[in-house]
Amino acid sequence: KDAQVSLSYEFKKFKLQDKVCNINPPYKTSIINNKMVNFCRSALLLAALAPSLEASKVSSSVKVHLPKDLQGGYDHREALFGIPPYGGTIQQNVMYTGKDYDLCTPFITPPHWKSPFILMVDRGGCTFVQKVRNGQHAGAVAVVIADNVCQCKHEDLCTPEPNTQCEKHEPIMADDGSGYDITIPSILMFKQDADPIKEALVKNTNVMLELSWTLPNPDDHVEWDLWTSPTDYVSMQFKNDFREAALALASHASFTPHMYIYDGIEAKCRTDEGENLCTTMCTNGGRYCSTDPDGDFDSELTGADVVKESVRRLCLWEQFGDDGVGLEWWDYVRSFSENCDSADQFNDEDCVKEVMEDLNIDYDLVEECIFNHGDLNGKDKNDLLQKQLDDKAQQGVVIMPVAYVNGVVVRGALEFATIFKAICAGFASGTAPFICTECANCENEKACVLGGKCTTKASNTVSTNTFVGSLGGVAIFFTVIGAALFYRQQMKMRDEVRGILKEYMPVEKNGLTAVDVDTAIEQDDDDDFRMT
Repeated sequence: KDAQVSLSYEFKKFKLQDKVCNINPPYKTSIINNKMVNFCRSALLLAALAPSLEASKVSSSVKVHLPKDLQGGYDHREALFGIPPYGGTIQQNVMYTGKDYDLCTPFITPPHWKSPFILMVDRGGCTFVQKVRNGQHAGAVAVVIADNVCQCKHEDLCTPEPNTQCEKHEPIMADDGSGYDITIPSILMFKQDADPIKEALVKNTNVMLELSWTLPNPDDHVEWDLWTSPTDYVSMQFKNDFREAALALASHASFTPHMYIYDGIEAKCRTDEGENLCTTMCTNGGRYCSTDPDGDFDSELTGADVVKESVRRLCLWEQFGDDGVGLEWWDYVRSFSENCDSADQFNDEDCVKEVMEDLNIDYDLVEECIFNHGDLNGKDKNDLLQKQLDDKAQQGVVIMPVAYVNGVVVRGALEFATIFKAICAGFASGTAPFICTECANCENEKACVLGGKCTTKASNTVSTNTFVGSLGGVAIFFTVIGAALFYRQQMKMRDEVRGILKEYMPVEKNGLTAVDVDTAIEQDDDDDFRMT
């Protein structure tokens, strides 16, 4: 029991539960009503249990163009929220909030600040998400968090603030569970790099920064991975929506799903004799664990149920994922979410059987797969689950959900548009499939993928037909206006000539005066005219 409590609430020592998750264990609620709480709890628990792994793989670059003495590239870390413009660049002047403002409350930009701009703010005072959100509302196109604590590995380069100690591990710009509304990118710059930039800004020196995002694109094939879990409600909508995109990308992109579980041995849930100290949270004698979905250790729904559903989905992929698409896997995940993802049916095998029967999936074959890789009720390893732990350590996965494209983590919200654009950016130039060239720059990527055609391009692009049509319309408009003005001018000139001829050059012809006959210039050669 003590081990269970230690595992589940280890994150309490971080003093973040009230501030970030707003939960007071123990609590008893349905998993449906606690999506954000469960996500936040899992993220913080992961931070407490997992070894600190540096996020050295970034998909962006940071360069200073001005002033000259600060020019060059800078090391940095990317946020796990927001929407980076993959394949794009942001190059703008930097504005600094100053040391007296932490951007934890709404910020009113000074009148002399000209948009667009990149906003720099010091770390501390509130979550990264809150800072970036306020920066976004203030009109920033990107936010740079300036670290105010030295990393221990940078002690020779970094000047610490008074009465501070260096950090052994890098901060992770994680989503606090509310970053779904963040649409701008953000990064963290280390203190030794950020300090000179802040000094220049304080002196009113113009600082121009360039942020660009690229992904490795070696050839005409993209490989992408998703780390998730059956109770990962942050990515639920994405998993329900992306089936059609995976089908449209077909053989051009290979997908691999990964199930996020905890290492029970590392979490001290297993004794040397193989006893499971965390009981209902783990399988295989305490080897593979998951947090309790509803936070109630005495309920029928347990962490072990989550582990079993995880290995079930791994077996489904083993059976149907050879083509890199795995439509049956996507169909099962969507159907399970619609029919079985509730507190009373999550671990209901009859519900699972019905879902598989509707999809023509052999339930017994899947169960056999689970047993053959390692009985969950035994004490030995399960090959599929053990591989998830090994891959998690190798790839440095410290939070979920997270997606990788060509081996590089995709930053930003796990949404249809973000992942689709990232995959399309992973193709070598000129090799992207039609679905990417047609839909990656569409205003509604999902609708484009479903319909196979983009009806409205993104606001920063104009289709050829629209451009030609608009140009033709403008030409016709000005032609009509020009013709009307020409006709009006001709009539005015004609009236003026008539007036002159009437006043100064009376004309008679057969007893008629000029006012009685047409005196147009073309009649000047008429032999019957005579001047008096």
